[in-house]
Amino acid sequence: MDFTLPLTPQYTQTGGGTKAAGAATTAFGEYAVAATILFTLIVFLFEAYLNFRQRKSYYKTDFPSELETTVGNIDQETKSTTTATAAADKKEESSKSSSSNGDDKKVDRNAPILPQLKSKFSNAQSYGLDKINFAICSSTYAVTEEVVFLLYGFLPYIWDKACTIGANYGWTETENEIKITLVFMGLVTIVGTITSLPFELYSTFEIEKKHGFNKQTLGLFFMDKLKGLVLTALFGGPFVALLLKIIFAGGDKFYLYVWAFTFTFSVIMMTLVPVVIMPLFNKYEKLPDGPLKDSIYELAGKLSFPLTKLFVMDGSKRSSHSNAFMFGFMK
Repeated sequence: MDFTLPLTPQYTQTGGGTKAAGAATTAFGEYAVAATILFTLIVFLFEAYLNFRQRKSYYKTDFPSELETTVGNIDQETKSTTTATAAADKKEESSKSSSSNGDDKKVDRNAPILPQLKSKFSNAQSYGLDKINFAICSSTYAVTEEVVFLLYGFLPYIWDKACTIGANYGWTETENEIKITLVFMGLVTIVGTITSLPFELYSTFEIEKKHGFNKQTLGLFFMDKLKGLVLTALFGGPFVALLLKIIFAGGDKFYLYVWAFTFTFSVIMMTLVPVVIMPLFNKYEKLPDGPLKDSIYELAGKLSFPLTKLFVMDGSKRSSHSNAFMFGFMK
């Protein structure tokens, strides 16, 4: 490998190394690989600087005084506003407990927030430190992989491999470019899945498990990966094929058609993902009637939010992180 400027990938696409007689070579063309690597490293170094700066904050063991003052004031205000209604709440709690089986635990919504935050501060710092150390290591590998792939011509090599696979079915690069592109995208996806797999496994079964968040089994993990690859092929393949057809047939105004197509596709996916794709990974059940449901609808009404349905997702089978989200298009 020759590292002298201008950098040239060790592998170039078949036929890509020849140049027509008299063809002009621009400075950008000559130094495209070197410029790409330089830009990649600049972005990486800037992000690394931000990560290391943030990393320092996770070594702090003292609870932030500004936050302590702010939350303390909130607790004082909450205490003063709830004193007048404490008797009524206690009476309501007694009436509910008399009709229950005694197994449910009542959450005190008026409990001071500051002691709860302080008790979780050290654990949050430890979790944040592990996460950012992992992010630094994984991003370092990612940029190293990207630079190595550029220097050794990984993408041209995969394209030629796709052409070779296509040739077995009688496809040519000129007549069947879309089919070969789909094979190329498939190969790149497989390689990317393999190289990222160790990092995903470590993040899930080491870091998340260490801090008590992971509830996912290896079987469920790989089943999710398999489902993701299948969905990528089912939706991503036709999307890329139609996109290329639009580019080839769009002429000088192809970018307008590409914009209209991607916008339409995004709107369709906004509708399909919550009702078709997400149920493949999680189970959704309607939130039963009760105080929680009534409180949520009451809050939505105050905010003029068009809430129509509430579901409970079994996300706890993968993680103990709290999560909530909204979806829908208009009403």
